[in-house]
Amino acid sequence: MTIHDLPAVNATLNGLSAIFLALGFIFIKRGNKIAHRNCMISAFCTSVIFLACYLTYHGYLAIVLHQGPTRFLNPPWFRPIYLAILGTHTLLAITIVPMILITLWRAKKSQFELHKKIARWTWPLWMYVSVTGVVVYLLLYQIFPQK
Repeated sequence: MTIHDLPAVNATLNGLSAIFLALGFIFIKRGNKIAHRNCMISAFCTSVIFLACYLTYHGYLAIVLHQGPTRFLNPPWFRPIYLAILGTHTLLAITIVPMILITLWRAKKSQFELHKKIARWTWPLWMYVSVTGVVVYLLLYQIFPQK
C-alpha cells in the first residue's frame, strides 16, 4: 500500500461510516440503545480515522510532492455538478464536526432529550457527508479519472 491508495481507503472509511450511521438509526428506531450506541461510536471512530488519512494524504501531496488537490476538469459539462457535490460535502463536513461532538457529549452525559434534539439534525448531515464522500471519490477517481 502506498500514499496513493489513501483516496480509496478514505472512500471505504466514508462508506463504513454511512453503514454504521444507517444501522445506528435502525437500532434506535427499534429501541436497541446499546446497539445504537455501539454503531454511533463506530461511525465516529471511522470518521476520525478517515480525517487522519485525509489529512495525511493531502499533507503529503502538498509538503512532499508540492502538488495541490486533484482538479476535476473533464468532462467539462459535468464539472459544475461535481463542484456542487464537492462544495456541499466540504461545507457540511466542516459544519458537522461540532454537531457530532455535541451530540455524542449529550448522549455520554445521559442528556437524552437534548441529545435527540440535535441528533435530528446531526444524523442526516453526517449521513450526507459520508455518502457524498464516496460519491466524490467515485466521480474523481473511477468514473471520470482526471489525468
